[in-house]
Amino acid sequence: MADVLLRSSRTEPTVPPETAAGRQAEVALRTRCRRLTPLLYVAPAFLFYAAFVIAPWLHSIWLSFWNWNGVGVATWAGFSNYTAVFQEPALRSALVHAFVFILFYTVIPVGLGLVLAALVASTPWKAMPVIRTVIFLPQILPLVAVGVVWKWIYSEGGPLNEVLTAVGLGDVARAWLGDFTWALPSVGLIGTWVSTGLCFLLLLSGIGKIDPALYEATALDGAGRLRQFWHVTVPGLRSELGVAATITVIAALASFDIVYVMTGGGPGYATMVPGVQVYELVFTAGRVGTACALATVLSLLTCTAMYALNRISRER
Repeated sequence: MADVLLRSSRTEPTVPPETAAGRQAEVALRTRCRRLTPLLYVAPAFLFYAAFVIAPWLHSIWLSFWNWNGVGVATWAGFSNYTAVFQEPALRSALVHAFVFILFYTVIPVGLGLVLAALVASTPWKAMPVIRTVIFLPQILPLVAVGVVWKWIYSEGGPLNEVLTAVGLGDVARAWLGDFTWALPSVGLIGTWVSTGLCFLLLLSGIGKIDPALYEATALDGAGRLRQFWHVTVPGLRSELGVAATITVIAALASFDIVYVMTGGGPGYATMVPGVQVYELVFTAGRVGTACALATVLSLLTCTAMYALNRISRER
């Protein structure tokens, strides 16, 4: 009897090969389903994005290879529309002005926002909520309303010229938006005024997450506020600087509202930007193919700029 029990205890239950293979297949199926589950949540948003963003963008690329006025029969143009983008002075200057706007929409606002955020963070003012609100207020105003107000400020008899005349600088006063030299900087400074608040809040929130021990350690090593700012604050805001630069560069390259309301691209083509140029090519000149080519070139330049900014701002 003991021998029978011993032999039975040594005998291990065997699983049929078919059953083992079936269980493995079931486990693999469950694992695959778990991996695909997040895609089900993303699918509705992706379908809307594909229908209203990707599909129109691909269609505009297709139209860029045709000569079409938007009504009649289209004729094949090949790459002639893209050649026109880089050869026609008006179209080429629109692209140049878009990159000039990066100075006013990105470089200056990010620099000002960084300095203001560092000053506010290092000084515990009781009026800080009011200061944050005042600096950020231009960001929430409608750009069309901003353009209308600043157009009045810049007018020949507007408040800016009146102030300059009152302080004895009447020779400096001019029709700012009608001057071929000063029209583009005048419009660009409005972008600086609008974008600084966003950069300020992003960088101020980023300073709040920097470990105070880093400032204490550098202070013990004899570093002053300027060295602490350069060696602790700026490196600690790498990701926030990348986000601020990305948002403002996109705003600069895609600018339309302020320019269209204030100057319409004038005087001449002094303030023409791709957004306004595309609008005029389609609805005024009837050059849909050229407008699509300009929009495609602008989108490629924007994607290239975004890729470069993401590589630069990536955490190391």
